[in-house]
Amino acid sequence: MKGEEIARSTEFQKCLNFHGHLCPGLCIGFRAAQAGLEWLKENRAIDEEVVAIVENDACGCDAVQVLTGCTFGKGNFLFKDHGKQVFTFVARQSGKAVRVALKAQAIVPSERHRELIRRKQNNEASEEEEKEFKELHRRRSYEVLERPLEDLFTVQPVDAPEPPRARVFPSVVCEACQEPTMETRIEEVGGLRLCLTCAQKHARPKS
Repeated sequence: MKGEEIARSTEFQKCLNFHGHLCPGLCIGFRAAQAGLEWLKENRAIDEEVVAIVENDACGCDAVQVLTGCTFGKGNFLFKDHGKQVFTFVARQSGKAVRVALKAQAIVPSERHRELIRRKQNNEASEEEEKEFKELHRRRSYEVLERPLEDLFTVQPVDAPEPPRARVFPSVVCEACQEPTMETRIEEVGGLRLCLTCAQKHARPKS
């Protein structure tokens, strides 16, 4: 199926509406989530049946949340700040886990694409360059959607300990800012029970 056709599918449109724009990163997450669920033979999680562990906070993570049903709020969407396009999916019932990692040379922007990204980030892109950037982004996105999975990712089973289920903890009022804070995030500093933000302020040496 062509990338443009996949982009019009109901599943992808849900991801696109959630994320807000079409980009290669969203497509990477879309393909990774599909691969993970297919390997695990799982459907979208209604509650915490599936756990997603992402190693980046980029665009693809939005597609992972939409397709897998794993979210921060349910406690089954876990973020590791490794800066890698790597996604691990765990099925609680079977105990199986699979790691989906983007291959090194799978997505390499052209020199012109990189230049336009730089100019856009620095607010230097002209109106014509903005149009060119969007067109290159669109073509690269379709390429990600239609390429064979084995060209994009290394997909392999892993031993992943089952993450604990989400728990609800009572709140404690921070004695500095007076804001209710989850009790597991309270620290005692100088005899005061403080939230992490206030604890950092009190622990900072005074100049």
